[in-house]
Parts: sequence; structure tokens; C-alpha cells
Amino acid sequence: MLYYLSQQMLDWSHGTSWESRLSFLRLFRYITVRSAGAAVTALVLSWWLGPIIIRWLKELKFGQEYADKAEAAGVHHGVNKKGTPTMGGILIVLSLVLSTMLWAQWNTQVELTLLAVLVLAGLGFYDDYAKILQQSGGGAPPRVKLLVQTALALFVGIYLWNLPAMSELQFPGKKAVLHLHSNLVSDLMLPFCNYPYEVGAVVGILIVLLTLVGSSNAVNLTDGLDGLAIGCTLIVGFVFLFFTYLAGNIKAATYLQIPFVPGAGELTVFCAALLGAGLGFLWFNCHPAQVFMGDTGSLALGGAFGMVAVLIHQPFVLVIAGGVFVLEAGSVLIQTGWFKFTKRRDGKGQRYFLMAPLHHHFQQKGWHESQVVTRFYILCVLFAVAALATLKLR
Repeated sequence: MLYYLSQQMLDWSHGTSWESRLSFLRLFRYITVRSAGAAVTALVLSWWLGPIIIRWLKELKFGQEYADKAEAAGVHHGVNKKGTPTMGGILIVLSLVLSTMLWAQWNTQVELTLLAVLVLAGLGFYDDYAKILQQSGGGAPPRVKLLVQTALALFVGIYLWNLPAMSELQFPGKKAVLHLHSNLVSDLMLPFCNYPYEVGAVVGILIVLLTLVGSSNAVNLTDGLDGLAIGCTLIVGFVFLFFTYLAGNIKAATYLQIPFVPGAGELTVFCAALLGAGLGFLWFNCHPAQVFMGDTGSLALGGAFGMVAVLIHQPFVLVIAGGVFVLEAGSVLIQTGWFKFTKRRDGKGQRYFLMAPLHHHFQQKGWHESQVVTRFYILCVLFAVAALATLKLR
């Protein structure tokens, strides 16, 4: 919105005495300036709206009155978390969307990403509300959540498949430049590789499906301790702040031999807004948490990462950068699979971990909640460095 307003004012002042006075509005053409503005705006909005939304959630009695999985298993957090407001993801989504709308230049990438955030936030809100009504932590039926996530992913995959040449690879040679146009769905880009691999529409749409659904659920599973999910989200968001900027800059993309995606630079504004909104939410979510993000926030944030990764042709970089999310989701799959296997084999199910997701396993081993969160932050930073290293190791 500010970008379009600034350009209109520049056009209006052209050739008049106001032209020199309004020349500073040219700053709004720079993605870096608008990204900084989006981050600060989202942070300030979060700080301002945080107490209001927390008070509103308490008045509506949208609190977690049921024991979570860790408490039910005998893990004590050190503080009583019952009654803490949930659905705090409303604060994240509201700050993120408003800041992006204010500072970004609208294009297909931004619109698809915001669509994914709003749809998944709505799904998460429905799930959180069902948990509050049931007061058991059950929430919405898993098949309903999976159906909505799958429908969204299929829509995105099919839509992008019908937009050929959304990205481009350029390889400078001694006498000429090789231009390689690539479809975001039917062509697959792997970390550490220079050239995309043609996998076809079916496999490509399947990868989009796994990326969106997997990322959304992985962040959701990570949300179990104060500050854990949002802290890891900030670290991964910082990685994609770099990747989106580079993917939208033809010179940088050519030099690093990564896909250049026209318009992807505007996703940098989105990622910056996500960082600002996440920092603001962490202010209220750090231990002891004043509010939980709930599925309203975790499903939306995971879906946002999945969308951004697909739109810049780097879904597998998300697997590296979001290594903590992968470990958390993997621990649940291993635990569930091993339990079912041993039950069929021995008649009695066995657990591979003391408890899943993985952060609860370490709580069962005697780690304090703050220890688990801090050590997972360290792991997330290491995964983030590995993801950034793929820019040069190819």
C-alpha cells in the first residue's frame, strides 16, 4: 500500500516544485527499506496489540484448562500453565498480514503466501476452539485438518503448474550466457546442485503437497514448550529472508547459480514482517508464557514456510533449515510406527522414545523446560548455517 501511494505521489509531483521535496519517496522502491519497515511495523503492532488480545482471550475464557500431553505424563513445568490463553496465533497472523499489506508490492507470490497463512490460521482457530469446547485437548478430527491442508496444497500446486517459466537459471560463460527457464512445479531444484531436474507435473505437485502439509504439521508438533516454536520460527525465517532476497535479485541469483524468480524479492518483505511479528509474540510467549500461539499460529507459520520455499524453488532447503521441525515430526512418526509394529509383532506396543514429540522426550529425561528450548535453539542455528552454506557449496 505504501509503495503504491509513494509512486502516485512521485508521479503527481513530477515536473512541479514538489518533485525535489518528495524525492525521498524513492526509498520505497527498495526492497531492503520496505523490509525494514515491515519488520518494525509488525514488531510495534505485536507489542501494542499483545496485551489487548491476551486480555480479550482471557475474557472469552479461551484458555488451556486441560492438561497438556507432558503434564498428563507426569512432567512438571515448574509453573501452572492451566488457564493460559491460547489462540495467540491471532496476534502473529494479524501483525504479519497487516504489515505485509502495508509494505509489500502485491504480486502472485505474496498473494499465494497470504492465502496459505489465512486458510491455515482459520483451520488452526477451528482446531483450538474445538479443544476449548471439549476441554480434552482432542481438537478437530485429524482427517479434517489433513483434508484442508491437502486441498490448499493441491490448489497451489496446480495453479503454479499452469504458470510456466516462473523461475530462471543463468550460467555465464566466456562468450555467451545460457538461460534455462524452469517451472516451479515440474522442475526440481536440489541443494548443492546447479541444474534443476525435470520430474513432471505429478511428482512436482506431490512435492508441493508434502512441503506444505509437512511443514505446517511439523511446526505444529514443535509447539509444546514456552518459546520453542516461535524461537525456531525466527531462526528459519532469517534464513528465508536471505534466500528470498537473493532469488529476487538477478545479479545475486546468477552469481550464486540459484533460480532467479521474478517478483520473489517481495517475499523478503513478508519474511521481514514474519520476523517482526515473531519477535513481538516471543515477548509474551517466553517462559513463563502469558499466551500460547496454539494451532492458529503454528499451522499458519508452518504453511508460510512451505509456501515461501516452493515459490523460490527451494523446498529441500526448508528441510535443512527447519531441521528441528523435521526432528520433531520424525520423532512422532517413529514413535507411532514403532508402537504399531511392536504391537503387531509382540501383542504389546513399545515406545522408541520416552515421549513424543522429541522435546517431551528430553523433559522425561530430566531436562528443564528452559534447557530444552535453549538447546533446540542452538540446534536450529546450526541447521540454519548449513542451509545458508548451500548457497556456495554447489
